[in-house]
Amino acid sequence: MHVPTITANYLAILALIYAALALQVIRLRRSNATPFNDGGNEGLRSAIRAHGNFMEYVPIIVLMIAFLEMSGASLRIHLLMGALVLSRLLHPLGMYATPGSLKFMICRGGSIFLTIGLLVSCALTILSRLPWGAFADEISDQAIATIEFLQVIHVILTL
Repeated sequence: MHVPTITANYLAILALIYAALALQVIRLRRSNATPFNDGGNEGLRSAIRAHGNFMEYVPIIVLMIAFLEMSGASLRIHLLMGALVLSRLLHPLGMYATPGSLKFMICRGGSIFLTIGLLVSCALTILSRLPWGAFADEISDQAIATIEFLQVIHVILTL
């Protein structure tokens, strides 16, 4: 098994971005004297969502990429993790932009496109690497064994 060192290096960068997002929420909570929720402050609401959005998507994507790296797909890992870092940098920029502005559309749209693209491409890549033939053989063997077992039960019950 290959240790996912490339993924780990990018994960360290992502952790710093996450820390910056958390510190922004803390700063805004303190300056607005709002220990809970957003207190109706739009800037704080955006910071909370940027922070939450990061936490909603990054773990599953990083986990899938780490699995891909462990399976030997290391050349593609830089591309996948680089796209994840870019999407996570774009998203907060879009959250603070004026809705409908060019910056909003590029940053939010770009981050959404990259994030969903990463989710789907990693999932499909992992699924394509599974030994589907062995899985199908196992299922058919189990089905045949179940039918034979049911036939034996039927014979016993009809004696």
